[in-house]
Amino acid sequence: MPELPEAEAARQRIERGALNRTIEEITLGEVSHMDLPDEDDRARLIGTQFTRTHRHGKYIFAGSKDGPWLHIHLGMAGSIRVLDASQDLPDYVRFSVHFEGGSVLHFRDPRKFGHIELIEDVDDFVSEKGLGPDALTIGDNAFSQSVGATKGAVKSALLSQKKLAGVGNLWADEALYRSGIAPDARAVDLSPDRVRNLHKAVLETLQAVVDTGASYEKLPQEWLIHHREAGDACTICDGTIDKKTVGGRTSYFCPNHQKTA
Repeated sequence: MPELPEAEAARQRIERGALNRTIEEITLGEVSHMDLPDEDDRARLIGTQFTRTHRHGKYIFAGSKDGPWLHIHLGMAGSIRVLDASQDLPDYVRFSVHFEGGSVLHFRDPRKFGHIELIEDVDDFVSEKGLGPDALTIGDNAFSQSVGATKGAVKSALLSQKKLAGVGNLWADEALYRSGIAPDARAVDLSPDRVRNLHKAVLETLQAVVDTGASYEKLPQEWLIHHREAGDACTICDGTIDKKTVGGRTSYFCPNHQKTA
């Protein structure tokens, strides 16, 4: 499922290929049961330009200073492509923005769980959704107050979009693996140093994935992402990878070096 790095990679594609170009047309593919802008909202974008992009957590935005903004959520398997109109149309394209000059922004979504909508203001949207600080920009103090003060499992705190926007199951496990913290540890029981180390691991993990363009095969082989099977050898110590359900989510971890306190 797309998490913050995939959303950031999509935002960067929009920024590189779709800004400051006049929108000439918006077309739809097969979109039954999908939540997409209606005809009136699509008409509002014709003749305008996207002049800036933004991302908060897993949410992507393209618009202008005075709006409106196109909000894109990738869902389970969505992706963004910016191609020349002469290039072959990718499979499963649901929504396409055609620009003057021949480039096209495509929203591709095989499973149709993503959605797109027109909004007026990004800050208002983030506030109405009740999203916490963005996981890639949150500071130490805010992380400690939002995640470190949680009385429940630290894995659940990392996954709560109201506490920390953008972290999903894969990268929560990765950060906990790298910082030596068990997924079911109570966050409030962790020392300040361990909370700071976890914050550092979250930032470094997310940034490293962003730097690869969210291409997992480019990540170091010692990362947990390449060993997410119970019984695999731990790459940090001489332990073995195990799994358990924490807060309703399957968690992979090494009980030998990941501790609860």
